[in-house]
Amino acid sequence: MKQPFETVVAQHGATVLRVCRALLGVHDADDAWSETFLAALRAYPALPDTANVEAWLVTIARRKAIDVHRAAARNPLPVERLPDAPTALGVPGAADTDLWDYVGRLPGKQRQAITFRYLVGMSYAEIGAIAGGTADAARRAAADGLNNLRKNYPDAPAKPARPAKPTNTPNAAKPASTAKPVIPAKGARP
Repeated sequence: MKQPFETVVAQHGATVLRVCRALLGVHDADDAWSETFLAALRAYPALPDTANVEAWLVTIARRKAIDVHRAAARNPLPVERLPDAPTALGVPGAADTDLWDYVGRLPGKQRQAITFRYLVGMSYAEIGAIAGGTADAARRAAADGLNNLRKNYPDAPAKPARPAKPTNTPNAAKPASTAKPVIPAKGARP
């Protein structure tokens, strides 16, 4: 017959606390100790009578300590001073804020179609499924959005430059990339 759970806590509580403090330190050990016994309380009725309760509790405590370490790894680290401006690292099109301001002024469906198609790279069928329409409606919204951008965005080229044909000469100069994004030509597919 199993002992009452209160007796298990009284017998093995100090051992579990030592394990938690060894793995986590004083600050997080109390929380891990509590989480250990909450998990053990839920699982205790299914524990066989012949099980080594102390080893079982130490295993739970070890896993709870691992959970605390994983959670701490996901938390932001405090810094002494915040940066003056937000970073553009990892933000697509961060250097092209003017263009994205114009995209932000487009009507909703056009803005979604342009963003999903040219920033995310989705197909028109996927855009239609997300926006609640058809692939043809998504294609039309993207085309209308591009036309609006060509009319209103001051840096949009009248006709986007076509890529230069590659030459077979070894010392041929490669075309320089432009700093501004190129709005696709009417009828062009990315």
